[in-house]
Amino acid sequence: MKEKINSSKRLVVKLTAPEQKALCDALSKSTCRYFSEYARKKLFDKPIKIFTRNQSLDDFMGEMILLRNELNAIGNDFNQLVKGLQTLQQTEQIRHWAGLNEITKELLQQKVEEIKLKINQINDLWLQS
Repeated sequence: MKEKINSSKRLVVKLTAPEQKALCDALSKSTCRYFSEYARKKLFDKPIKIFTRNQSLDDFMGEMILLRNELNAIGNDFNQLVKGLQTLQQTEQIRHWAGLNEITKELLQQKVEEIKLKINQINDLWLQS
């Protein structure tokens, strides 16, 4: 079992604002939880694990989340329209419902096309790398 050693000595270092920001940015990208842990590793040339992010994948996922939310909203609208259809009894009401249904169908088709386009774009990015 690894014995924990408490650090008892202090080292005071003065930094400029840009230096501090650079260190804080580097700390946030690392797996270190505390500034002191990061500083000790840096001082003694110990390896520091860095988080790596795929920005194109992050962007893609953000857009997919937005599209998913929009598709969910369209699905809810469609379900409400279908429930409303079940209560209709007059021809004029049915015609009105059909018009609303057509609008929802067109919106759904547009969103599906957006999804296909985004999937093709991310596929092209992955094939380039």
